[in-house]
Amino acid sequence: MSKLSLQALAGYKAFPGPVLTVIMDGVGIGPKDESDGVAMAYTPVLDELLEGTSVCTLKAHGLAVGLPTDDDMGNSEVGHNALGAGRIFSQGAKLVNEAIQTGSIFQGASWLAIKQQVAKGGTLHFIGLVSDGNVHSHVGQLTRMLDQCSEEGFAKIRVHGLLDGRDVAPKSGLEYFRPLEEKLAALSEDGKDYCVASGGGRMIVTMDRYGADWRIVEKGWQAHVLGVGRKFSSACEAIQSYYDEDPECTDQYMDSFVIERDGKAVGTIEDGDAVILFNFRGDRAIEISRAFDDDEFTAFDRVRRPDVFYAGLMQYDGDAKIPAHYLVEPPAIDKTMGEYLCAEGVTTYAISETQKFGHVTYFWNGNKSGYLDEKLEKYVEIESDKITFDLRPWMKAAEITDALIAAILSGKYKNIRVNFANGDMVGHTGVPISVRIAVETVDLMLRRLLPVLKKTQGIAVITADHGNADCMWTEKNGKRTAMVAHTKNPVPFIVKDFSENNTFVLQNVEDAGLANVAATVLNLLGFEAPADFEPSLLSLL
Repeated sequence: MSKLSLQALAGYKAFPGPVLTVIMDGVGIGPKDESDGVAMAYTPVLDELLEGTSVCTLKAHGLAVGLPTDDDMGNSEVGHNALGAGRIFSQGAKLVNEAIQTGSIFQGASWLAIKQQVAKGGTLHFIGLVSDGNVHSHVGQLTRMLDQCSEEGFAKIRVHGLLDGRDVAPKSGLEYFRPLEEKLAALSEDGKDYCVASGGGRMIVTMDRYGADWRIVEKGWQAHVLGVGRKFSSACEAIQSYYDEDPECTDQYMDSFVIERDGKAVGTIEDGDAVILFNFRGDRAIEISRAFDDDEFTAFDRVRRPDVFYAGLMQYDGDAKIPAHYLVEPPAIDKTMGEYLCAEGVTTYAISETQKFGHVTYFWNGNKSGYLDEKLEKYVEIESDKITFDLRPWMKAAEITDALIAAILSGKYKNIRVNFANGDMVGHTGVPISVRIAVETVDLMLRRLLPVLKKTQGIAVITADHGNADCMWTEKNGKRTAMVAHTKNPVPFIVKDFSENNTFVLQNVEDAGLANVAATVLNLLGFEAPADFEPSLLSLL
């Protein structure tokens, strides 16, 4: 880090206040109709800001954030990578697709170790999200690996599939599990035995993040490893039964299930087996990986820990080496904005609640855990509520803002960033009244923050990492269906300057995206951006 350096921005005059970057998570620019939760919310502060002069929109999906195509929705992970890195890196889905296309995924040390384990009589277990949402996983990648298993003669495969209903339609589980079970049945020939073994909804089974609620991982462990859960003869029977019993049941909140034959779970994970977690995104993959890998694990009682070869599709935390084994190398993101600022001695404050804390720290810093420089940085996590967010759509925005205002007034920090998770986390519930309240909550927080920045002569940079709240539902043949996934809509970019010492003007940047924000913030802090950063959205007169 000490070798990095930045050039001073010519003609720049220092000012007393901080540069505050506000990420309004999940607040995109939608169609401005009834389905648009941002447009339908009462947002006088945001409305006025959008009428300013230093305002534009940014791409936050597809190629602009390193995803395979512009048909791919953005997400918080890749969005914060781009915001912090200032450049576009090939991301999880794209890297995995490339590794599958070239065959390199099946030539590495981890796949070879799995082959050896299976050759000794072990079962190969796949755990992950069964959908084509392409945010945490893609079912096409799973099916390609299943084909490879069949081609290489793997005798016994078990899939522990999690339902999505969040990055895809809320009750689309059968659309993914029916063809999956048909695929597994077709591959079960010549003595092979392939089937689904367990599953459940992603928000209550296995896919917790940031230690928010380890009970979610424990429920997954019980179903996948121990075979403890409600028993069914197939995944499709389980899903349909839950739908029939509770018409309000959506996939992401579906209870766990275990598949049985002759009264016995078909896919418990035993000594000598191998396990692949086929999610590529890291935040909701780390905890279950720790449950398999950690010798000193204390988050819950595992009852037993099978001696298996465990591999992630990717390594989800490069610093903490979680997991120890993986199939595809993660993106190597170096020389982030944070590293440059630490090299220049700039003080930084980052804050969010648990649900997005890792995004303003780990992902922002290029998938690096912990502080870049503890002497210069302060990271603050406000613990999230442990209820569904439609029931408390204001979440922890007020507590975050309290701490943020104190940090601004302290004068200790020149570079500050905050994530308000409301638009995304509540957007994922698809409850219109809650979505509107979530967006209005963020607007109220801006109303609290802007006078403080004015008092301290600071600058606000306001944007989002992707859309979500900007589409609450879709309509077909007169029937509305809750839209709980991210959108591919652009996101706002706003600069509100209270510093009075410099005159920055918006410049026309073609195909501007989230990666352009880093250079812009560096300029506002008085530095020329590195030559390989995406260009700044502002120029200094």
